[in-house]
Order: sequence, then structure tokens, then C-alpha cells
Amino acid sequence: MRKSKWSLLMTLVLVLSMFLAACSGGGDSAGDDKGGDGGDSGDKGSSEPQVLNIIDSAEIPTMDTVMGTDEVAFQVMNGVFEGLYRLGKDNKPVPGVAKDHTVSDDQTVYTFNLRETKWSNGTPVTAHDFVYSWRKTVDPATASQYAFIMSPVKNATAISNGEMKPEELGVKAIDDYTLEVTLERPAPFFLSLTTFATFFPQNQEYVESQGDNYALEDDTMIYNGPFTLTNWEHEEGWVLKKNPDYWDAETVQLDKINVKVVKDPATGVNLYETGKIDRVGLSAEYVNKYKDHPDFKQYGEPTIFWFKYNQTRSEALANVDIRKAISMAINKEDLVNVILNDGSIPAYYSVPKDFVNHPKTGEDFRAKNGDMLKYDVEKAQEHWKKGLEALGKDKITLEILGGDTETSKKMQAYFKSQLEENLKGLTIELKGVPFKQRLELDNNQDYDIQFAGWGPDYQDAMTFVDLWVSDGGHNKMGYSNPEYDALVEAAKTELADKPVERFEAMQKAEKILLEEDAAIGPLYQEGASQLWKPYVKDVYINSFGANFSYKWASIEGKK
Repeated sequence: MRKSKWSLLMTLVLVLSMFLAACSGGGDSAGDDKGGDGGDSGDKGSSEPQVLNIIDSAEIPTMDTVMGTDEVAFQVMNGVFEGLYRLGKDNKPVPGVAKDHTVSDDQTVYTFNLRETKWSNGTPVTAHDFVYSWRKTVDPATASQYAFIMSPVKNATAISNGEMKPEELGVKAIDDYTLEVTLERPAPFFLSLTTFATFFPQNQEYVESQGDNYALEDDTMIYNGPFTLTNWEHEEGWVLKKNPDYWDAETVQLDKINVKVVKDPATGVNLYETGKIDRVGLSAEYVNKYKDHPDFKQYGEPTIFWFKYNQTRSEALANVDIRKAISMAINKEDLVNVILNDGSIPAYYSVPKDFVNHPKTGEDFRAKNGDMLKYDVEKAQEHWKKGLEALGKDKITLEILGGDTETSKKMQAYFKSQLEENLKGLTIELKGVPFKQRLELDNNQDYDIQFAGWGPDYQDAMTFVDLWVSDGGHNKMGYSNPEYDALVEAAKTELADKPVERFEAMQKAEKILLEEDAAIGPLYQEGASQLWKPYVKDVYINSFGANFSYKWASIEGKK
């Protein structure tokens, strides 16, 4: 899932402690210590206004579930739509539209029994809505960048490659309330995938009635989740309102979630201090000020930020020595300790620490590969000199594409200072744009170097590893290595039922990506420092997909 650093620092808390060994995942609940497994929550007899006020610093890029690629969109989608299952307490899938399911003996056929639910316009949610949405996702004509996440479903990859028809996807409506899904091969994480936005249903009749206007405004879509989207004022904010037609509406405590777009950290802190919002992210200058505050919380999480090097637009970045030089010329310790100061740690890898473990030894993914492309000015300058000689140049100008918030601007300035100081002859130009525009520029490969990040979509190293296959939906930088592709493909196919060999194939692929090719330049693994009002209860923090689940949240004890 694409990450917006400028959005995370303002609004989003993720958690490192919820990741357990053997890819099992853990969980947490922000603001209180109540238990619960996705069931009852809060004091249903409370007379307090059940209104949560928060901020975000980015506009929603899209509300079309088959087209979403980023954390902002996925967060809102998780609130207003629902798939077969949703993540509950401890990151365990709990029933959503599906009330239960069965799996065949060979673990390749899932049969989901759906409950009778309805869209916000009164239309029933049926198995046909899932068939339509999933086929639409893998159809090459749709150009969904997340089509790849459907790959466990039979024929999905072949359809995305234009080799088969969407109707041949391994998903079938047995009747209105029975959905059968056939996988290419066993996929232990498949059930968790059904909680992800790309797997949500869409009603064909309604979508087609809206044409090109579908999901562009809050009144051009219908909802089947705990909340509905209202008052969507682009670039200003939106409101999530409790959905009275939701099948489990009795569980939903919050009547309303007000979200305002605020890009300046100082403004966000002021809003928190004056009681106008209930949660705020702290940029570096505020962490020391508030670290002893009773509302202060700091978390780590398995999101990595890196430089994407576009090898198609820049001749210089097509040179591996130039890429290695840039990757090794930035002091990442100072970046996380001084510029960010939020609990982030330096990253010298593409698969995060404390995320997944070796299926036999239990060792962290990082144990074997360790750190790569570490900060080393002398080696960076050696690569730089070699790269310039190969190019026949003594000067290069490159643009770094980043965000438009104050925190992002500070990081961009730091990158420019480090690179120009350590790599003589390099001139860095900075381009800061809103998150939505950055996604468009990325999709068009209209950048030289891009500051970007990724958080997991499911609990498996593959959610990071398959980003960089040739012509992958999120590659968008012209990187291609046949050996890398072969390792990823093997991990998805013939090694799928050989967990040790599969795990080690992904480790080998990471070595190629970074140590050999320096295809990306890792910068840091995310941390977040925040202030939370103590009366906010039972906001479940997810380890993948949407950052938060508000279905069970409530306001208790607000004075």
C-alpha cells in the first residue's frame, strides 16, 4: 500500500508490537486497554456525543475500490465499505458480508456463505457484486494498479496479462448468497486478503448507471460498511456518518467522524490543544515538547520509505553506480534522529524488520540479509566517480519528487544538502506536490527520483518483494531484472507449498534488488509519535491494509 509520509505524520498511528513470529500478526487498540475480538465494544448506554474529530493532510485520491493504491483511500474505504471479512481485534479476520466459509481439503476452493445485507440505496449485496468487482479489477481494460493482489485467485495473472478473459477468473456466484473462489494453489494468507479494499464488492447496475462519475463525489457511490461518506469537500475534508442500514449497526458506537485536511503540523497541534481534534501526529520539533505528556504515544510499524529511481527518464539513474552513490550518500541516522525524531529507524533493506520470520528457524527476515547500501560517503564517492566516467559527464542535475507539507519540505531540504555536499557535481532540484498529484506523476513515470513509501497489504514478505517485478503495477521506474522476476515467480508458484525455499527465494531476490542493482534507495522504517485524547476508546490498529478500524470505537469519559 502506497504510503503518504506527510499524511502519516499528521494523522496515522501504526504499531510495531502487533507483529508476532511466523507471520501470525498481532494487534492493539488505541486509547484504551479493552479486549474484544471484533464484537461488542464500549458503553452502549452512554449519553455522550459519539463524535470523533481527526485531521488528515491529504485529499482522498480515489474512492473506487478497484483503483485505490494508497493509505488515505484505503482508510476511508475500510470505513464505508465491507468485504467478505474485515480485520478485528488482534488483526484476526472477523465476519463481514460473509457469515462463514468452508475450504476444500486441498485448500484451493473457498465457499463463502453471505448474510443478507444491503447497500445504502436498499439494493441487496450479493455474490454477484463480488464477481463483478473482482473481474473488473483483473480486466486489463480497467488498468487497476492493484490487479496483482488478485494473483492467488485462479487465472487472475493470465487475465491481467491479456491471455484469458475476465469471465475465466476463479470466482463464481453459486447463488445470490453463496460465493465460490478457486485459487491457483494454497495461499495461507488468502482469508486476510478478503479484508482488503481491492476485494470489496461493487454493484454493477449502480456503478454503470453513474458512468465516469462513479465514486467522484459522496453522492455518486453507495455504501455497505459501518459508515457512509458525506460532506466530501475536496482538499478540505469529509465526514463519515454511521450507516443505519449496516448489518451490524448495533455494534457501531460512533455517530460521526469528522476529518479535516490540515497540512501544517503547528496548526494540527494547536487544534489538539484547544480540544478541536482528538488525535494529532507530531513532527520532529514537537516530539521533545510532548514526550512526557500523558496523551503521548509512540509506535513503530512495518512501513519503509525509500527513493524510487526512474531509469526511463534519466540516463544518469539508468547507471547502477549513480544509484548506489545516491543511496549511500545520505546519513540516515541523522535523518531519523534529527529531522524526523518520531521513533523511525534507518532502513538499509526493502523488507522491514519485525514483520515476518523464517518458517523453520523463526529468525527475522532481516537476520540473513542484514543491512545493504549503508551510509558510506567514501564508497558513495567511488561509485559516483565511476558512474560519471561511464556517462562522460562531470555534472548531473536530478529532480526529487516529494510532498507539500512542512515536514516533507524539511526532509527534501535535508536530502538536497546531503547529496550536493557528498557528491560533487550533483545538483538537486526539489518538487513538492500534493499526495494525489504525486500518485499521478508516479503512474506516468514523470519524475527522476521519488520519495515514496510502502506499507504491507497482508502479512507476508511478498507484499514488499513483488513490487519490483518487470512492468509491475507499482514498479513505475523502468527497473527490470530477469533473475529477480524468476525468483518472485517461483515464490508464487512452484515454491508456494515449500515455505522454507519460498522464504529464502524472497531473501535472495532482495539481495539482487539492493546489493546488486540498487533499484531503490531505502531511507527509513516508519515510526509515529502522536497525541491521543484518553476518551477515545477501542480504535483497533491494523498491521496491514487500512491503518485503523473504527467500527468498534467509542467516546467515553470526555469532559
